[in-house]
Amino acid sequence: MNANISRLAESVSRVIVGKQDTIVKLIAALLCEGHVLLEDVPGVGKTQLITALSRSIGGKFNRIQLTPDIMPSDIAGFTMLDSAKGEFVYRDGAVMCNFLLADEINRASPKVQSALLEAMEERQISLDGVTHKLPRPFLVMATQNPVETYGTFHLPEAQMDRFFMKLSMGYPTVQEEIMILGRTERYNPIANISEPVMNVNDVAAMQEEVKRIMVTDDVKAYIVNLVASTRQDRNVVLGISPRGSIALFKASRAFAYIYDRQYVTPDDVKHVAVSVLAHRIILSPQGKTAFGTGEAYIENLLRTCQVPAMIR
Repeated sequence: MNANISRLAESVSRVIVGKQDTIVKLIAALLCEGHVLLEDVPGVGKTQLITALSRSIGGKFNRIQLTPDIMPSDIAGFTMLDSAKGEFVYRDGAVMCNFLLADEINRASPKVQSALLEAMEERQISLDGVTHKLPRPFLVMATQNPVETYGTFHLPEAQMDRFFMKLSMGYPTVQEEIMILGRTERYNPIANISEPVMNVNDVAAMQEEVKRIMVTDDVKAYIVNLVASTRQDRNVVLGISPRGSIALFKASRAFAYIYDRQYVTPDDVKHVAVSVLAHRIILSPQGKTAFGTGEAYIENLLRTCQVPAMIR
């Protein structure tokens, strides 16, 4: 594993017990300047995960609990009259940070969801004719509860498609939970991160390095074949758009970079495909009967799609 990534993952692991795969994929999303939707039940460490990442990098962290009465101005900020200066000034909203935890995004109204997703896509805020750039790096980790639906607003497929990855931490094992109890016995585990292991400039530099990872034409064709297969399948109502293939391409490069390689292999594509693609499709009734979930469908696709041979 890349030395810088190893230090970052190790720092986050001082707070988060286990879940190494989730930590690495979250870092991959950060390297690709993508955003993450974390679908999980309450209490499994979602807030601590993004807090640990921001503490490890030294970036500014904001958290907003989304409820039906949240306004778009809470997300984007607002302009107000400064009576002392006699002019309008901008007051920061929640998105003016490096790391934003948008808790229970599906509880916010569609108008607020749109304001957040616009900031995620454009990486800027425009108010009263003035554009305010968001800091770099900028990572949004939005969460939603997969079980509770009362009082929620379903995220439309067009908005789901804008999330780079969809992750799930899941419950810890028995041994992991015993370790969690030991860590929380005397103090908050976040205190285990006493100082950052890198800064935001280091992250920006790594983001540029990821763009130099080589991808052969055969691997590009493999990515496109995977995506195109979802558009001609009776098991799928809505196939994956080119945005999905671009996301898979970027995530594969990030994964190769994380494991200190200068080129992408089909295994890199396979490792991130479910997290990048599963939330972008809608299964037909036939597909739901056959596979149950989008994740199971993509896993089956990976087993059946021809894999290119890598020649060095």
